Amino acid sequence: MFNVTKKSIEWGEETLTLETGKIARQADGCVIATYGETSVMAAVTFAKEQKPGQDFFPLTVHYNEKYYAAGKIPGGFFKREARPTEKETLTSRLIDRPIRPLFVPGFKNEVLVICTVLSHDLVNDPDMVAMIAASAALTISGAPFMGPIAACRVGYEDGEYILNPELDDMHNLRYNPEQRLDLVVAGTKDAVMMVESEAYELTEEEMLGAVEFAHAQIQPAIDLIIDFAEDCAKEPFNFSAPDYSDLFEAVKKSGEDAMRAAYAITDKQERTAAVAAAKATAKEGLSEEQLNDENLGAALKKLESTVLRGDVVKNKKRIDGRDLDTIRPIVSEVGLLPRTHGSALFTRGETQGLVVTTLGTGDDEQMIDSLQGMYKSNFLLHYNFPPYSVGEVGRFGPPGRREIGHGKLAWRALQAVLPAPTDFPYTIRLVSEITESNGSSSMASVCGGSLSMMDAGVPLKAPVAGVAMGLILEEDGSYAVLSDILGDEDHLGDMDFKVAGTENGITSLQMDIKVAGITPEIMKTALAQAKAGRLHILGEMNKALSSAGEFSVHAPRIETMQIPTDKIREVIGSGGKVIREIVEVSGAKVDINDEGVIKIASPNGDAIKKAYDMIHSIVAEPEEGAVYTGTVVKIVDFGAFVNFFGKRDGLVHVSQIENRRLNHPSDVLKEGQEVKVKLLGFDDRGKVRLSMKVVDQETGEEVKKEEAAEE
Repeated sequence: MFNVTKKSIEWGEETLTLETGKIARQADGCVIATYGETSVMAAVTFAKEQKPGQDFFPLTVHYNEKYYAAGKIPGGFFKREARPTEKETLTSRLIDRPIRPLFVPGFKNEVLVICTVLSHDLVNDPDMVAMIAASAALTISGAPFMGPIAACRVGYEDGEYILNPELDDMHNLRYNPEQRLDLVVAGTKDAVMMVESEAYELTEEEMLGAVEFAHAQIQPAIDLIIDFAEDCAKEPFNFSAPDYSDLFEAVKKSGEDAMRAAYAITDKQERTAAVAAAKATAKEGLSEEQLNDENLGAALKKLESTVLRGDVVKNKKRIDGRDLDTIRPIVSEVGLLPRTHGSALFTRGETQGLVVTTLGTGDDEQMIDSLQGMYKSNFLLHYNFPPYSVGEVGRFGPPGRREIGHGKLAWRALQAVLPAPTDFPYTIRLVSEITESNGSSSMASVCGGSLSMMDAGVPLKAPVAGVAMGLILEEDGSYAVLSDILGDEDHLGDMDFKVAGTENGITSLQMDIKVAGITPEIMKTALAQAKAGRLHILGEMNKALSSAGEFSVHAPRIETMQIPTDKIREVIGSGGKVIREIVEVSGAKVDINDEGVIKIASPNGDAIKKAYDMIHSIVAEPEEGAVYTGTVVKIVDFGAFVNFFGKRDGLVHVSQIENRRLNHPSDVLKEGQEVKVKLLGFDDRGKVRLSMKVVDQETGEEVKKEEAAEE
């Protein structure tokens, strides 16, 4: 009934297995990849005909995690998986980016890739397994896919690169100073196609070494997919790229001059209008048959690409007149918004981001429910890209995949320089509102985010800047690396290479390749050029920092204190009674964790002090010989009980009330009376012994023995 193909290799510390033929047999290709005890099923289907009039490649990738894979039941009211989590969205993009350029040019049939996590061992991240499963499924499906690819994760500890480190080692890297890198690399046999990373000020040489290490390590996985496909791949789909060379020559003849004139305009809005007019001019010289050709859109795009790319490589001049390594003019401003905790406006050419910082307490931390378990995050970055930022009318609503991806890239770049929670116990939320865009708004979010947090008084370890690099690679091997690329250069170029970091090193690297020919030499050139650009941008940002750094009067103040863990129960009280009383009486927020770290937050310093004193009185031990102010809570024949230290009471014996004989303590004391007492010590049974007569009840000063004797 089943025609099963199964292949395995030892890869790193685990066994990697590919299997097909038993499940989802009606899909064009279905592979279950297993690494350790983490299994992901990738199912591929593709349309056998192109939709009429379709002028783009409709590839869709969905990665979804099933909670049953880790033996969990989803949270929430409905108890089922709902909208994609951030991890699922980011992994879908991670798979899409390296496979999209590897379909045969001109193929525009719809392709759907669905990756489902079936089992998770909580050791090996399923995102890498999903990328390998998707590649294998595409390779055996018969689709015109020029793969396969494979992917791996790389760590960096004690100067050594680590292949596919365990999940726990990669979680919350900023709390693990020994682990300095979380790098994902995907590539083919000959070239790197995609890089995504979170780093802790690695040098360019260390980062390039990590990419080269990863490319070498994925080769066994690629060989496994090829060996696997030789036994079970379907017949290749009968597809050949359309030949529209005659149409292109006609378009070029009628529209090249107008297109060159359009790309000579430096202003984006004017250039966009001129490019549209140039396309209309090109169409005027075409026949009716040529105008109805479904490849007309591709021919017009090729004309744009030819004009832009040729001038850059041959003349070393770009469409806005800059040299290859020149960064556009930068203006940085901080403190724009009066009521926010921190704000910055970062403008680089025609790209602009308004980034706002809000500081919160432990109550504001984000709770994240994942396959690995529930955990909290005290650093949030949300990126918004409204249509007006590019002068367009379009959809405005919840964030899409692109916005989530760009926000995460900026998050990775900035979180490496955040202070430790013990030094700065705040929840930090950044919101980047992209108000203008013409190239790398994610890197503008990094720069603006760094400035905004400094404006809010966040003690960053160092400022962070980011720059987007591009590449024009011609068929003869000649190339040009571009610093601070424009939107058109990204759209028509061969590489989008984003590098963010401090003056000392890289904190994030993201690279997407559109051609399979990026050499280590090109990457080395791009990294060196990116470093020069990053240092220039940091210098421009520093001009705005002279007025930054004051803590906002509108932000909550947070005081931390450490108590013994055996005192936590006393601070919380039965059913939370004690901690609720502290909050109500003081007016401050109080948060306590399992390690005994207490955060007290309020905009009012007096409220923080009140809560601090109340907690201190509960957890601290009274000091022998110290003088305390207390309240008489009960009078008995042999003395009075005084509440003098939090909830602690002690006895003032009748002989210790005054320096004279009393018939009864009630002669001088009454319940509720405030008195000054000295802690004499503890008796054999641990009972507290207090004295009033050795303390001046007016001043609280201790009475000297001579004075007491005279009285």
